Amino acid sequence: MTNLHRHAPLRVALVGLGTVGGGVIRLLQTNGDLIARRAGCPIQVVAISARDRSKARGVDLSPYEWVDDMTTLAARNDIDVVVELIGGADGPALTLARQCLAAGKPFVTANKAMLAHHGLALAALAEKAGIALKYEAAVAGGIPVIKGIREGAAANEISRVYGILNGTCNFILTTMEKEGHGFDDVLKEAQELGYAEADPSFDIDGVDSAHKLAILASLAFGTELDFGNVATTGIRHVIAADIAEAAALGYRIRLVGMAENGPDGLFQRVHPMLVPTDHPLAHVDGSLNAVVVEGNFVGRLFFEGRGAGEGPTASAVVADLIDVARDEYGDAFAMPVAALAPQKTADAGQRVGRSYLRFKVQDRPGVLAEIAAATRDAGVSIESMIQHGTKQQDGVLMAIVTHAGEERCIHETLDRLAGSDSLVQTPMVMHILD
Repeated sequence: MTNLHRHAPLRVALVGLGTVGGGVIRLLQTNGDLIARRAGCPIQVVAISARDRSKARGVDLSPYEWVDDMTTLAARNDIDVVVELIGGADGPALTLARQCLAAGKPFVTANKAMLAHHGLALAALAEKAGIALKYEAAVAGGIPVIKGIREGAAANEISRVYGILNGTCNFILTTMEKEGHGFDDVLKEAQELGYAEADPSFDIDGVDSAHKLAILASLAFGTELDFGNVATTGIRHVIAADIAEAAALGYRIRLVGMAENGPDGLFQRVHPMLVPTDHPLAHVDGSLNAVVVEGNFVGRLFFEGRGAGEGPTASAVVADLIDVARDEYGDAFAMPVAALAPQKTADAGQRVGRSYLRFKVQDRPGVLAEIAAATRDAGVSIESMIQHGTKQQDGVLMAIVTHAGEERCIHETLDRLAGSDSLVQTPMVMHILD
């Protein structure tokens, strides 16, 4: 690649003109002089492309060439780098990425779904061409966690990376916590405020967090991307009573993505967890994101900030463009693709920890004894058991906190209770962050 650390402008094609695309243009207009001094050259958008040419975007697009067919960008000699902000794991975004990288065109993306599914193949294309594939904006918005792991913690063996990776879920959980409202009411509020989409399933079912976790795990551990084996549970079944019970026990509920790498294999899970109130993640409120990285020499690193939105995500995109202008980049996943280690999936059943189990049960004698017998026979040691006297619409609530034990025993308990007419609904299990 030609060294772009020079006075000639870095010429950018911007594909996708939604919230983030508009933010990139505004950021370059507002901080252009400062960015040019830091990059060593001006960074200029010269071409733009999106699905709807007539849509009002709140930013003047007249200085830029409109390109109807974005697939022509890869071959253009008057464009130095392409920025993709259209999203989607496959389709036009993937086609554009493959074309640009195969043509030797540096590529910047905020597309975590595409990276989680195709990141290794795209990284191999970039590696073969000796060009940049940059994706700081794909994980945790404006928080420089990709750069922090790739560069700042590069000398460390990282054993665990985990955190709050989705602002929509965190807004819902912390609002339930503060207002005492139910999930459905708070989800509606989040949609009205623009924190949640009309179809929020991608966020609330944990898929968005799982995409980001798979990327972080590969980067942190030097293992092959393995999105397919991220065990994923969202927050749609968390109820106000769970929030209240957790608070009474000294915890707050957060949707946590956690990855660990060890001799037993690679563990990756997105799951609502009870987080102790003295842990930093318990104090990450609203739509903020936070990531914890544990290295063997650096210790615990904690990254917190806005994980989405126009300004933070645009900030990450332009930071990547500055790196391209400086000709400062390495392998997309911190080492050559061939050096990324295949890793077996760890058996989650062997993990040892404490858990919270919530049941909705029939209001009749013998139910408590039935659940206690199931836990006993499965080898679960109960630390506390609380049966709420307030009758719900179709049953009463019962909560159990276990002593530390293997997770397989929790699953065996639920298997023993499966089909019992004492249970009104499927039990909720949340593990407790150690």
